[in-house]
Amino acid sequence: MPESVAALAAATLFALGGMGCLGDSGSSGAETGARGSSVSGEATTTAARPPADVTAEDFDPAIFDPERSFVIDNAWLPMEPGTQYVHRGWTEEDGEKIPHRIVSIVTDLTKGIGGVRAAVGWERDFSDGKLVEAELFFNAQDRGGNVWHLGEYTEEWEDGELVGGQAWLAGHLAGARAGLMMKADPQLRSSAYSEGFAPAPYYWADQGKVFDVGTSTCVPVDCYNDVLVIDEFDQRSPDAHQLKYYARGVGPVRTGWRGSDPDKEVLVLASLRRLTQVEMTEARRQALALETRARVYGLADPAQKRE
Repeated sequence: MPESVAALAAATLFALGGMGCLGDSGSSGAETGARGSSVSGEATTTAARPPADVTAEDFDPAIFDPERSFVIDNAWLPMEPGTQYVHRGWTEEDGEKIPHRIVSIVTDLTKGIGGVRAAVGWERDFSDGKLVEAELFFNAQDRGGNVWHLGEYTEEWEDGELVGGQAWLAGHLAGARAGLMMKADPQLRSSAYSEGFAPAPYYWADQGKVFDVGTSTCVPVDCYNDVLVIDEFDQRSPDAHQLKYYARGVGPVRTGWRGSDPDKEVLVLASLRRLTQVEMTEARRQALALETRARVYGLADPAQKRE
């Protein structure tokens, strides 16, 4: 998570203007294949794919289908437009449990970032009933089924007032790189992987590693078997770990912690539903309002409703 959203409020929100709309493909024109040959002797195109042991270093627009990169059907992290997740639980401050709620919506917007057309998620974080953070996050799926994290825009709120916001996007901030949010086939005892990187002052350097597979958990929505657990951590705080539980075909259902995590955040999936058309229209409006405020990431094409 960012260390200080407020620190760059003015520069982040108002520094840069926008660019033109996405093209028909939603990509930046990068090549999406490699040349081969057919039996007739004519050149053919073979779509590039990520390696089986994919790492963040393998990010390349060529491994994404420009017509489908925003369609995320990964078994562990599906992003179906109109889906709303509500997680409830608590964090700890000075030994006191503070009620915590996160509302996440998969919008019907897409955004071109680093030559890849990404799905847009909108998330709001409430502490003790008050909005403290609002966020747009951008994920895309490659031809191998891996889900990539291409950046985010985060706002900090206090007592109903916007304090400030900042953004990082792969390819649109010096040093910022895409990372893996969920592999297509997560394996126990596999190496840790980068979930993306943004340099200071935003500083995002989360890592993920498969912690457990085939476990079970019950939350208010349902009980799930064959649950995947990902251990997330920041290399600056190697003893602080967040454990995220993913149910096949559902997505994130529980969050826990281990080690010296200062927030000791515990969350469970309390509600999972599809938005109505009216609610979806409002979610789109709210997400685009965040985009309008995020002048810094106007370097990338503006989000637009998917066809």
